[in-house]
Amino acid sequence: MMSMVGVLIVFGLVTYALTGSLTTTLIQTAVSAILLQVGYFLAVLYMVAKAARQRKSELETSATDEKAKSARVSRLNSPGPSKL
Repeated sequence: MMSMVGVLIVFGLVTYALTGSLTTTLIQTAVSAILLQVGYFLAVLYMVAKAARQRKSELETSATDEKAKSARVSRLNSPGPSKL
């Protein structure tokens, strides 16, 4: 949050130095703040979707591994008395 405020302050100062207009500076700084927030939201949305896809693939992989492990166990290797 503080870095975003810092960027907006610098942007506002540079815009005011270039244009000399307080109204133009306020409007452009407000538009920049909105664009920063939209970009931040999209970045967070992308990271959440990526983590969800990764978690889903890990769950599918572990389920496949469990099926493979259970298929490899024979009656002779299971604990307890022999079933012969």
